[in-house]
Amino acid sequence: MNKQRIHQLIIDKLVADLQIAQGALQTAYEAATHEENIAENKYDTLGLEAGYLAHGQAKRVAEIEQALTAYRQLLLRAFDPSNGIQLTALVRLELESGAQRLLFLGPDAAGLKIVDAGQEVMVITPRSPMGQSLLGKARGALVDISVANQRQEFEVLEVV
Repeated sequence: MNKQRIHQLIIDKLVADLQIAQGALQTAYEAATHEENIAENKYDTLGLEAGYLAHGQAKRVAEIEQALTAYRQLLLRAFDPSNGIQLTALVRLELESGAQRLLFLGPDAAGLKIVDAGQEVMVITPRSPMGQSLLGKARGALVDISVANQRQEFEVLEVV
């Protein structure tokens, strides 16, 4: 588990997502401002709908830019067992079923998934139920969370 490589892969994914979102924003903006989309009557809402889409895309671009800034400024910390799991921890969990998950506790971009050496790594934040449950825990700890009214138990196998 190489935390520095995971960190760089997260930044790379955010950069790629930002480029896609900026392209979608440009397309939506052009549709919203195109002369053919000017309303001819009160029932002609194509231009208005394109404007809403452009606004949503602009918000998405801003969110990705914010996450990218947070990750570029992020200082990776080595795991300290006396403090337990904290921001920037790379955590391997084992579910009751025996399946394993790899999580990176980051400042933003919750739900972002990357693949490193064939293994999926999901970004979570301290604000998520899983992130809150993991804070302060160490290797060997059991973590219980409720997801959709179902209790799930995980064991912390490894922390970097």
